[in-house]
Amino acid sequence: MYRLLRAPLQPVTYSRWLHLCVPVLLVALWMFVGPEAPWVPLLIAIPVGLVPWVRLVEGLQARFLLTPHDWGRAESAISAVPSARWNDRWRTLLWLEVRLVLAGGAWVPTVWLPAMSVELVSIALGHPLGGDFMLPFEPPRWAAALLVPVPLILLLAIVVLLGELITAIAQRLLGPSAAERLTALEARTEQLLERNRIARELHDSIGHALTVAVVQAGAARAAGDPEFTDRALCAIEETGRAALEDLERVLGVLRESGQPPSQRPTLGEADRLLESARASGAVVDAQLTGPLDRLPGPVTREGYRILQEALTNVLRHCGPVPVRVRIEMAGDRLDLEVSNPLPDGPALMQRSGSGLRGMRERAALLGGEAETGPYEGSWRVRARLPLERIR
Repeated sequence: MYRLLRAPLQPVTYSRWLHLCVPVLLVALWMFVGPEAPWVPLLIAIPVGLVPWVRLVEGLQARFLLTPHDWGRAESAISAVPSARWNDRWRTLLWLEVRLVLAGGAWVPTVWLPAMSVELVSIALGHPLGGDFMLPFEPPRWAAALLVPVPLILLLAIVVLLGELITAIAQRLLGPSAAERLTALEARTEQLLERNRIARELHDSIGHALTVAVVQAGAARAAGDPEFTDRALCAIEETGRAALEDLERVLGVLRESGQPPSQRPTLGEADRLLESARASGAVVDAQLTGPLDRLPGPVTREGYRILQEALTNVLRHCGPVPVRVRIEMAGDRLDLEVSNPLPDGPALMQRSGSGLRGMRERAALLGGEAETGPYEGSWRVRARLPLERIR
């Protein structure tokens, strides 16, 4: 009852009413041509419903008029794409037939009930229209005055019920098929994967830059040496500039400006990471073996990020300690290993930040594996990334 009382204040009530009455235009035009065969529009709808683009037009109209509260939402209960399969075409055809039938059911009370209220008003004012205009009998004037709102309330109830019915049928017949739902799910999955990748990119690049800047600034303040301070400021400037380039590239992807973002860094630029760690006071023993410039794009990019995160963790949790870096192309895989002495405080293994998880996720996406944890008195990050399946 409360829903019925609230219906006159809901815009969707009138938009659904309009949707119900639109097919009446087709029926009205046909009535001028062949009033003796009112069923012909149902036959005309058969070839029309088999046209693929009709489903798009009907879906957009149903979204706008039947479910305006869902307009613009990606996950709408009513699809707005052309028919891709015969199943979609048959469903569209059935929708057109049902819509024509319900239009006739809505048109009769839309004309008849308001006319009945007009006749009751004329009787209540003492000026009956004469004859049996709409009412089967002429009530007394006082009764006519009391009955004036009844046809309008009945019309409102019919419109609300038919609106709910046509909306439910639209969601059933014009709703996304199983193939469309699968496609939407795949697109949503790709979007989430892309967001996670961007989050990892920001975490690795910006986290590395901030860690280097903090370590360099602290070391420069503790050293009190102008020459060391100059070197530290240069290292902070270089690291910050690289981080700004990464940030600009990631923001370009987020904005979807249509311009190609700058290339992501690769292991061919590993020397930049190593020099940044050395400038922060770490003693880096690096050994890079093999033609790293010939690595497949996904491997060299993810390998760079794994190396960056490993060096960032060393500087963040252990400070300027000796670091051993080994990168080697071993047959059909890339081996990457970063090890350093364990800190005196709580073991790094006890930390469960997103950086360690991100390294394992990057390796797993390429079909490889990454191990992090204590090993023979040191903390070791070891990643093995396959090459053959990527090629």
